[in-house]
Amino acid sequence: MKVIVCGAGQVGWQIARHLSTEKNDVTVVDNNAALIRRITESLDVSGIAGFASHPHILDRAGARDCDMIVAATHSDEVNMVTCQVAHSVFSVPRKIARLRAQSYLDTMYSDIYRRDHLPIDVVISPE
Repeated sequence: MKVIVCGAGQVGWQIARHLSTEKNDVTVVDNNAALIRRITESLDVSGIAGFASHPHILDRAGARDCDMIVAATHSDEVNMVTCQVAHSVFSVPRKIARLRAQSYLDTMYSDIYRRDHLPIDVVISPE
């Protein structure tokens, strides 16, 4: 399976490590070039330095033919926009976003994550 992991911090690192040990084709995107260097030197993954929500960065990461994107940057909003771009521009079949703010997690607003609104298939939260 071809997976793009957005965010090379602690959460993104662990997700990339787990997926790469299961022999998935993993590309990690982060706007911090030093984190990308560190992760590509330590794990069997590819890396792209840039903003995950930018379409040209996702294109360079291989979004046109990836099976899943995991948006786990430090910003809820970047993670949501990344999933929207992955859906609208690249038709990525599976989109996972890490969201931390309670307002985004309130079940009263869960309808926002429908395909015709904000297409996120799975929301993960450390809270």
